[in-house]
Amino acid sequence: MTRTQQTVKIGGKRTRLITKDGKITIEAAPVLEWELQAEAVRRLRALPECATKASDVKPGTFTFAADFAAGKRDATKAKATGVMAGDPDLRIYASSGRLLLIEYKNAEGSLSKDKIIKGKKRGGQVERHALLRALGYRVEVIKAATPDECATASVALVRGWLAANDNGSMEKMAA
Repeated sequence: MTRTQQTVKIGGKRTRLITKDGKITIEAAPVLEWELQAEAVRRLRALPECATKASDVKPGTFTFAADFAAGKRDATKAKATGVMAGDPDLRIYASSGRLLLIEYKNAEGSLSKDKIIKGKKRGGQVERHALLRALGYRVEVIKAATPDECATASVALVRGWLAANDNGSMEKMAA
């Protein structure tokens, strides 16, 4: 019983071709994780709470940043410049040094584990997220089947986090 799987574009849509016992099954391929993150970023950027400059900062505001690992060819550059394997996809910064970290996964995705590649240990998301949590940071994983579902969950997560942590922090900063 041999099973093969290939993802191709048919009619402009990502499609999965599965061959098993000589039969071909066609199904929609899961959304790419960067597409989930891109829609979440678009929605977060559009929120009135998103500060783009220092004069925008007030209680309940945030800004964000992300790193984009471009693949194996840039792995040496990424490592040399401090990009860590397993780091969450998006960093949400709020007042008083608060940081929320978000990892995005499609409906079929899971956190990567440490691997040994060519005799070297490559860090995975499971261990990296555990380290960040041990240091006191909140790390959340948003698993979604569509970009809209992901963006809606991201907005709810960020707004909930801001509301739960807005305890007069700006007054403390001004003192």
